[in-house]
Amino acid sequence: MSEVEPSTGEAAVFWVCAILSVTGALGLILSRRAVHSALWVALTMISLAVLYIANAAPFLGMVQIIVYTGAVMMLFLFVLMVVGVDSSDSLVETLRGQRIAAILLGVGVGILLIAGVSTSLTGVMSVGLDAANAEHGGNVEGLAWLLFSDYVLAFEVVAALLITAAVGALVLAHRERWTPRKSQRELSEERVRTGTHVTPLPNPGVYARHNAVDTPGLLPDGTLSEITVPAPLRARGDLRPINTAAVEETAALAAGNDVLAPSEYPVADDPGTSPGEPR
Repeated sequence: MSEVEPSTGEAAVFWVCAILSVTGALGLILSRRAVHSALWVALTMISLAVLYIANAAPFLGMVQIIVYTGAVMMLFLFVLMVVGVDSSDSLVETLRGQRIAAILLGVGVGILLIAGVSTSLTGVMSVGLDAANAEHGGNVEGLAWLLFSDYVLAFEVVAALLITAAVGALVLAHRERWTPRKSQRELSEERVRTGTHVTPLPNPGVYARHNAVDTPGLLPDGTLSEITVPAPLRARGDLRPINTAAVEETAALAAGNDVLAPSEYPVADDPGTSPGEPR
């Protein structure tokens, strides 16, 4: 069988995805934070998915993105963020012999990679995915034939492994409560005893003639309550100034008092009213 030279586009896709895959693998090893390592692994998985699609394996590429990158890796990332694993925790060996097992597995994977690369460099040409897909009518059909015939046991083992990983993530994320949850009555009594704000905090703009989130609420005595404004706005100093004259006018109107002096009232136009009376 004659050797087929790849096109310029295929070569470009290969080199770009290869560089990104190796970069993600190095980032996984060199990152000091577990969350960053998980993100580097996601980059490697996405790059491998593009390579699968470029090599006439669209189903495998979509599974790589949807299942591994979108589900499994996000599950790992969620567990890491909830549990709070850092570099100091990674130095503690919680299971005996896990470092030796990891070294042995790493050596085994390296041997498999070397064997695969050496086989590809011997000059033996493979059939190719196009011919393999055409044998069973398509890529999905060919994968289904192999999974449920020759590799059905491996498929079931991987399924059980993924379920175990999901259950393990739930167990790690579960936190035992050492004290009983406080009731609403207990929380209210605690606020009264500690002397904190007993009543609920007013919303921004209460009694201030403006309901914007950056408008401080007014207490019954007319003073500003800056705690009604979100902390980020207070830190930036983005507080809307209060028009005290408008507030006093509103208070006077609510009390039934005249806002303007009698001499400042407009003169009525109809002859039935005398000057100085409001309209």
